[in-house]
Order: sequence, then C-alpha cells, then structure tokens
Amino acid sequence: MSAIIFEKSGYLAHIRLNRPDKLNAVHQAMVDNIESALNDVENDDNIRAVLFSGEGRAFSSGFDINATKRLPGETESDAIRSELERAFEIIMRVWDCNKPTIAAVHGYCLGSSMEMAAVCDLTIAADDCRFGAPEVTFGSGIVCLILPWIIGFKQASEIVLLGRKDISAKQAFAMGLVNRVVPNTELMSEARALAREIASNDANAVATTRNVLRRTLEIGGLRNALNEALQMDIDVECSKTPESAEFNRIMQADGLRAALDWRASRLDNAD
Repeated sequence: MSAIIFEKSGYLAHIRLNRPDKLNAVHQAMVDNIESALNDVENDDNIRAVLFSGEGRAFSSGFDINATKRLPGETESDAIRSELERAFEIIMRVWDCNKPTIAAVHGYCLGSSMEMAAVCDLTIAADDCRFGAPEVTFGSGIVCLILPWIIGFKQASEIVLLGRKDISAKQAFAMGLVNRVVPNTELMSEARALAREIASNDANAVATTRNVLRRTLEIGGLRNALNEALQMDIDVECSKTPESAEFNRIMQADGLRAALDWRASRLDNAD
C-alpha cells in the first residue's frame, strides 16, 4: 500500500496518506488503498477508532486532477464520470465506516480532501492548516457537497462560490468545520488522546450513538442531496463553454496564473 501507510496498534488504526511529493493529492491507487484499509478495520473487532493523517507538508491538496486515465474505448466524459463517482464513493466510504473516525490535518486540507476530513466524526487541525474549496476557480464543481450540512448554508456558500483556499484553522474552528486547533507539534498526540478517550467508552454505546448522529442527517435528506449534487458536478466537469475552453487553452500554454489573469481582465474590460 505505497499510496498510504496503514498501521494498527491495539485499539487504533492509523491511515496516513503517503504521496508527500504531490502534497498527498488523492489518486486512484490511494482510493483503492484507503478502501482496502477500511475493509480491514471494519472486520477487526479490536479496532475502536480510526485516525487519518497525511505525510509530509500537508494532509492533502485534494483529488489529483491530472491523474484521470481513460480506459480503451472510453470517452473523455465517461472517464470523468468514473473518476468523480469513485472520488465520491471513497468520501462516503469514510462516512459509512462503522468505527469512529478522526482526521488530523495540517498544512493544506483542500477540495475533496477537506470533504473527507469533514465526514469524519472529529477533525483536529494544526494551527498552520489552510482549508478551502478552489474548484470553481478551475471551472469544476464540488464532488461531495457536505459543507452545508456541517457548517451551514451561508458559510458553505462563501467558501465554494468564492473558491476560497485560504481559510485558517482558527476560521475553520469558528465555522464548526474542525473540533480543535492545536500547535503542529501537538497534532498527533492530541488526535491519539481523543481516539483513546473514545476507545475507553463502551464500544456498543459509541457505535449506536454515532449511528444515530449520522442517521439524523440522513433522515434530513443528506445522502439524496449529495447524490444529486454529484450528478450536477459531473455535468459541470463534462461540459465545455467558450470561456472554459479558452481558460484551459491559456492554462496549458502559459500556466494557471496567466489563465486567472485572463479571466480577471474580462471583468475589468466589462466595467
């Protein structure tokens, strides 16, 4: 499992994203590894908590938009749909895990990796962490639109519509996106302490209570809303407009900054 480091010690399972040279950008191999690790965890009665973290300078910069591969005979739209559906599935796989989950995030926690951290029961952030959902900047949609369910409509709208990628850990705490903010040097010890505290409680009572917590949102329509949002995201990703075509052309030729400057210049010229 080179894309993750998976360890079990006593009551705790630890899944560490392991592409530090790519800021732990999530690609297909990592998705497969996480799923395999979660299957192992769910079948191990000794495990009472699951900890997610990232190796290197960041938790994760999000899903790797450059890693989509087309199968023989597959259209570009089909490949995009498969990639987005798989990304959505692994986020919901974390949501559906039958053991308590804790995300310990540092550096960057962006895009769909932020959504993965958000669906965990608890999220602990290092004080250097930056959160965000920059998808609309690139003409993309949101894979798993969980934010309105976690932090509310207004806060979620500001993040996703502005394409924010500079939300500080302190701001994330105020929004309710994270449970605690600690110095980077204390991140893992704090996360492990919380995992131990959960594990010290009655396992059946913990499992039942967290199922009720999740069921409360499910009854409110969470899963149906997320599935519908995914289909809309697929439509966005598969559509091409004159603006998106020119943006992508400039980005490929001259880089992202040039493409962003081009888009901004269109607004300036319209004023």
